[in-house]
Amino acid sequence: MSGEITVPLLPCRSIDEIADFYQMLGFERTYWQTKPYPCVGLRREDFQLQFFGLDDFDPEASYGSCVVLVEDTMALYEAFAAGMRAVHGKVLVSGIPRMTRPRKRKNTGNAAGFSVVDPGGNWIRIFHNTGSADDNTEEPSSRLAKALQNAVVLGDSKGDTQQAARILGSALNRHRASAPVTDLVEALVYGAELAMRLGDTAGAGVLLTEVAAVELTSEQREKLGEALANATDLEQALSAGG
Repeated sequence: MSGEITVPLLPCRSIDEIADFYQMLGFERTYWQTKPYPCVGLRREDFQLQFFGLDDFDPEASYGSCVVLVEDTMALYEAFAAGMRAVHGKVLVSGIPRMTRPRKRKNTGNAAGFSVVDPGGNWIRIFHNTGSADDNTEEPSSRLAKALQNAVVLGDSKGDTQQAARILGSALNRHRASAPVTDLVEALVYGAELAMRLGDTAGAGVLLTEVAAVELTSEQREKLGEALANATDLEQALSAGG
């Protein structure tokens, strides 16, 4: 058989809050009920989600999650980011809700992916379809790059922000001077993102200031395009109050 469709049904505190959030990301409401229990359906092209409301639900304690496979993770990320900027003036990078930036993860065969953590605390994990050209494994170019790979798995896949920040911070202290400049910038930017998630805006500011001070060639800037774009988003979030 083929053509099967799966629509995740996830918990939330308020279907109104959930609907507003996903409509900001370009979804349309396809279903709505308040009795016998609150439930809302949302759709963006073939991307469908449904949510049910629970009284006294705590998003911080949510285990809700699903995986969504798409053709172009960056295009979808940019569309979601544009919706966030239109409403909030920034990409939401900390707290609940928030969104991570597309990154390759060694625990998914090096497939590039990002996550949306919605107001219900649900992790919507978005990856390239299997077999895409970006799924080739890559060996890290330095000890700092290896530590960054491990930190991304902890921070973006497992949601263990504190441990990810601890591992990356320790690696930066040990290998900052010896790492290739591109590895250093990527580690500094991700470190700033982790600091933002932990509410350490001062620490994030220090790391972003260090990024701005690094001298880069045009070739290095091109290679670091996504990391530098992320640094800009983080600076905007800092300016807007986190």
